[in-house]
Amino acid sequence: KGLMYRESLSENEGMLFVFSETDVHSFWMKNTYIPLDMIFLGNDGRVTSIFQRTIPHSEAVIASRGRARAVLEVNGGTVSRLGIMLGDRVEHPIFRN
Repeated sequence: KGLMYRESLSENEGMLFVFSETDVHSFWMKNTYIPLDMIFLGNDGRVTSIFQRTIPHSEAVIASRGRARAVLEVNGGTVSRLGIMLGDRVEHPIFRN
């Protein structure tokens, strides 16, 4: 279910999806009411793909550009606001650092 059906998300909140396998993973925005930034992360937590300001309710497939271990979904505009770039790293216990 993820962030589907939510009407708002606080500025510094998000959802981390962790996959059992590192692979190309895809999402869509069906039943998602707010624009999101999707940040795909590799095994070491490094940003491998970024999709900004996804379109609410869209059924277009948003797929990682390469293999991903996780995706972090945050409010649309967060990537720009925080200056997140490819190669940046997220620190979390699931990543082998």
